[in-house]
Amino acid sequence: MRTDIEFDAGGTTLRGWLYQPQGRGPFPIVVMAHGFSAVKEHFLDNYAELFAASGIAALVYDHANFGASDGEPRGEIDPWRQIRDYRHAISFARTLPVVDRERIGVWGSSYSGGHVLVIAALDQRVRCAVAQVPFVSGEDLFRRLVPGPDLPAMLDSFVADREARHAGGAHARLPVVAPERGLPCALVGPESWEFFDRNKDRAPGWINEITMSSVEMCWDYEPGYYAGRISPTPLLLVVAERDTLTPTDTALALYERLREPKQLVLVPGGHFDAYVKGFDTAGGAARDWFVRHLGRAG
Repeated sequence: MRTDIEFDAGGTTLRGWLYQPQGRGPFPIVVMAHGFSAVKEHFLDNYAELFAASGIAALVYDHANFGASDGEPRGEIDPWRQIRDYRHAISFARTLPVVDRERIGVWGSSYSGGHVLVIAALDQRVRCAVAQVPFVSGEDLFRRLVPGPDLPAMLDSFVADREARHAGGAHARLPVVAPERGLPCALVGPESWEFFDRNKDRAPGWINEITMSSVEMCWDYEPGYYAGRISPTPLLLVVAERDTLTPTDTALALYERLREPKQLVLVPGGHFDAYVKGFDTAGGAARDWFVRHLGRAG
């Protein structure tokens, strides 16, 4: 059963869905949100339905400034705000009568896969976590995607935007994805464009625009730093075999730094294949991990 929910996150109303399994409960619950600019309609319902069918509730919501949630400026992706909001969502989930407040899991994918690394390290209420195709290091990613001679110009654009906003100007903005190589956007490459363009009817609330400051914060963000602090919280790492957006080798190197208990699952294909073609593998592994560490109703 799916119901619409909303909750307060530090003065901002976030909205989403609660998936409740059949039965009386109390149920363990998984708190879930999406990655860089994506909204809950980008296949998170499939994961939540899978978890609920296995006796685990799921709380799915849109990040602040995106989708059905409130927040300004629209299109601003602040990773640390999103981490705080995950923790607000956990607090909200623990107030629900159908939820066993001591059996909380977190799931995140791509950018929010990085958030899960931080939350699993810092929030003692989390019993287990799943990080799917996780963002690990802003510096590592940008140095791969941005040619060396272009890096100073990118950093200069961050300064220019910051100083223009300090002077009272509006946020500079850019597309999330673009249809052709060479056009400015945040997520470069045809794979990113095809995923969002192909699913625009599925997720009509998604907007192809973010703030420039979102890109600056992405450059600054290093969730992999928290790898050594996650244990003893069990972590499942789901990695795509040919991922160029959150590079496969970076994720595998992260896995080597993790302490037990941990598990690695490889999904064939690229970054976005985990949501569709590789869903049975990625979703099934996450379901089994949550059942193992959270149990079922009762």
